[in-house]
Amino acid sequence: MIQKKICLLGASSVGKTSLVKQFVDGIFNEKYLTTIGVKVDRKTLSIANTELNFMLWDMEGNDSYNVFQERYLRGAAGYIIVVDQTRASSLHEGIDIHTLARQVTTCPAILAVNKNDLPATWHFDDSEYENYKRLFDLNFSTSAKTGSNVEEMFSALASLLLRLEKNDITS
Repeated sequence: MIQKKICLLGASSVGKTSLVKQFVDGIFNEKYLTTIGVKVDRKTLSIANTELNFMLWDMEGNDSYNVFQERYLRGAAGYIIVVDQTRASSLHEGIDIHTLARQVTTCPAILAVNKNDLPATWHFDDSEYENYKRLFDLNFSTSAKTGSNVEEMFSALASLLLRLEKNDITS
């Protein structure tokens, strides 16, 4: 079995913990509980006859009181920047976190635009938003509440990591 550390990063209250709970346990809880530090969950996926054990590091949200801690990315195989489509500021904060993360790692990065069950309140022109999306290896519109694209996002990341690992072995 292959073990991979995956970090979930983003501003406070964008749905990082809810995405993990939906992926690992298939549940959503309306009650908001702030993550302090890091919470680690595990889930095993089977992709292309290979078992991957994801260690999901759910990081506390970044805001003006709590800055990004790059040390948490040590050993990460990938990370997911979670943003909330009902808060434009969360996209800008997510891009800032991604920029900081790229200073310490080149591992695959996903942009997860969460809360797609709610109307989007941000208004970016298409070219600006497309430029943001190009910064990432994969992009998904998700809903931790309904489960929309949650499994697909983690499965796509697992497939990408397996392809990269296979390329490393054959190179």
